[in-house]
Amino acid sequence: MKVESASQQNETALKPLGLNRRGMTYYLRRDWQLYALLLIPLAFVLTFKYAPMSGLILAFKNYKIAKGFWGSDWVGFQVFQEIFAKHDFGRAVRNTLLLNSLDLLFSFTMPIVLALLLNEVRGVRFKRVNQTLLYLPHFLSWIIIGAIAYQLLSESNGAINNLIAMMGGDRIPFLQDDTNWLISYLAIGVWQSMGWGTIIYLASISSINPEMYEAAIVDGAGRWRKVWNVTLPSIRVTIVTLLIMNLGKVMEGSFERVFALQNKATTEYTVTIPVLVYRWGIESGNFSRATALGLFQAVIGLVLVLAADRIAKKLGEDGIL
Repeated sequence: MKVESASQQNETALKPLGLNRRGMTYYLRRDWQLYALLLIPLAFVLTFKYAPMSGLILAFKNYKIAKGFWGSDWVGFQVFQEIFAKHDFGRAVRNTLLLNSLDLLFSFTMPIVLALLLNEVRGVRFKRVNQTLLYLPHFLSWIIIGAIAYQLLSESNGAINNLIAMMGGDRIPFLQDDTNWLISYLAIGVWQSMGWGTIIYLASISSINPEMYEAAIVDGAGRWRKVWNVTLPSIRVTIVTLLIMNLGKVMEGSFERVFALQNKATTEYTVTIPVLVYRWGIESGNFSRATALGLFQAVIGLVLVLAADRIAKKLGEDGIL
């Protein structure tokens, strides 16, 4: 009887996985075409994702265009101290957290509800038509959505307020009052994103084993019980993963969305971190201050993602890291 050595046994165990002890040179020679193709996306990531990170040094310099990128004076954390002391900074952080937290509450949950509802629709043609109509807002820019919103919701000549006035009611300042603006902002955001957000959930639902639904029917479960006991637990991993990723955006916000819907009558909630970056960096030309604010925003987002991932793992979920 032939006895294999330990190294031979290891190679035998690794063969089904396509692995062995050969070095990297062997694989580079064998699959050089694939590695050559990999250079294209790798070059894209390095050029447009990592190379711009060198600009973060502006957050620690008193940047002057005349002196250049490396010739500007190094000031350490002085720029951060300046932005933390400004009144607009605290207001921007508050508004960013408020808008994004409310947006996360509604815009994150509505795609889940919508996916569950679409999954229960039996008419294939009706389902496809509704999915197409729900996806369309995602492809509209926020400038177009903002123009449509003002055409519909303007207090003076908006179509909805004109209809309300024709019926004898009082005009409602949907976009000209701070509280109403906040409600309209959230509602428009849900409308724009909920259709596109259902794609991942519907794909996750489609991968559920049909035998689980059959077993639930045998046990006497109705539609609601099947959704609660089969569908939701089966897509829980997807929900947790997307929730962790969205928590990282709580400090970001959408500049285009706020910029398209803001006006002079509503200034309570329209000062956010992305808006300040635009005002300080583009309008005022203070690139060091804008870079420092953007770096602060990114660091907080990273901390939130890592914290959410750690909490998810402690609760028994897989997480994303």
